[in-house]
Amino acid sequence: MKNKRKYIVYLFIILLLVIGYISWTLFGPTINEPEGKYFYIHTGSDYKSVKDSLLQKKIISETIWFDKVAKYLDYDKAIKPGKYRINNGMSLVHLVRMLRSANQTPVNLVITKLRTKEDLAKKLGNNFEGDSTSVIQFLNNNDSLSNYNLDSNTVMTAVIPNTYTLKWNNTTAGIFRKLFTEQQRFWTAKRKSQAAALHLSEKEVYTLASIVEEETNEAEDKGKIASVYINRLRKGMRLAADPTVKFAIKDFGLKRIYEKHTRMPSPYNTYLVSGLPPGPICTPSIKTIDAVLNAPATDYLFFVAKPDFSGYSNFASSYEEHIKFAKAYQLALDSLMRSKHQNQN
Repeated sequence: MKNKRKYIVYLFIILLLVIGYISWTLFGPTINEPEGKYFYIHTGSDYKSVKDSLLQKKIISETIWFDKVAKYLDYDKAIKPGKYRINNGMSLVHLVRMLRSANQTPVNLVITKLRTKEDLAKKLGNNFEGDSTSVIQFLNNNDSLSNYNLDSNTVMTAVIPNTYTLKWNNTTAGIFRKLFTEQQRFWTAKRKSQAAALHLSEKEVYTLASIVEEETNEAEDKGKIASVYINRLRKGMRLAADPTVKFAIKDFGLKRIYEKHTRMPSPYNTYLVSGLPPGPICTPSIKTIDAVLNAPATDYLFFVAKPDFSGYSNFASSYEEHIKFAKAYQLALDSLMRSKHQNQN
């Protein structure tokens, strides 16, 4: 009788140990955080490739129990792509449920100033499943862009600098639809009315704002610089905007624009081509776009940086007045360059 009781006690202890082991395996903190914290499942992945990747990245240490949980929860038949945050100490059941429900971590796409389509393609390629090559192909495809009343020159007018929350496995077309939808919301009835009052389309306002964005960082001067270019457009004068030359030759580090630069043939070179360039030269901030829409009525036709290098500009209505300001700035710049040269020697 005693032996029978001991046997039952041993069986009970073994049963408790087995239950404890299984409970720990399923619900205990057995999952390891991968390098980089995130686990990526690419579109088209099958169950075996996901399981092998989890094992390779040492997120799980073996596959027997993962297989059992996955089969029980039907995850082996419901693989969903995405970007998943894996934490140290997560349980196996929690992991499989998260993957099965596609509870992925969203991507916060932060867009500030981008100068080219290639810049946008690189940013999207670095943040989403698709690569930069597929993005640039989309941005250069006029057939696809025509659905948005855009072309390969004006496509960047759909990009309003902001933070966009998207899924990692979003397609390029899906991401662009999101950007375009936000752009449509940006152009409220009030902003459209302001653009019409300037006799400019929304794309033209955006393009003009992109030039202003590159001209100054000073909020106080943005509206006045916009007024210079608006006045030039109304008078049929060429804009002769230095930033458009930098864009034309794709040298954004140029400090000074010389005559050889202004002769560069390009539809974006506003020293040679009348009117606005065919598309924006960067993605201007919302504040800069609004500065253009609210540009003051002036008779300014010229501006040049102040000789105190404060970042602000002197504005002029006549060429004679402008030349005085320009000479003062040039003298100050030459003096600064000499001083730097002397200090280096």
